[in-house]
Amino acid sequence: MHLRHSDDHEHGPPTVQVRFVLEDPESVNDDGSEKGEHEIMAAKGEHLLEVAVEHGINIEHACGGVCACSTCHVYVENGMDNVAEATEAEEDRVEEAPGLQLNSRLSCQCIIEGDGPIVVRVPAWNRNAVKEVPH
Repeated sequence: MHLRHSDDHEHGPPTVQVRFVLEDPESVNDDGSEKGEHEIMAAKGEHLLEVAVEHGINIEHACGGVCACSTCHVYVENGMDNVAEATEAEEDRVEEAPGLQLNSRLSCQCIIEGDGPIVVRVPAWNRNAVKEVPH
């Protein structure tokens, strides 16, 4: 899975606090640890998906973060007013995601615009396929 890198678009210095809460940390932490929460400083202009991936939180993103699937579905539990509003394209895609809620967003489309803080819950069913352990 290739994700566009933060150098592909403008963003500022890392001044926005983002907390990722992982329901199944072992499956999405880069190091396989059981750390369930990550406090990260992010920059305005970054997408929540790129912030997560750059800090070792492997949120699934089958389309590479171009709003062509719904695998990077997350819940923005706090700070929805600190990310860009959902576009019609995102709303159409997020409807395909399991566990749809009012605070459902595609992390590849959540551009940080405000000063934070932002709290993002990564659902247990969001698994990085590369890291899954065979049954």
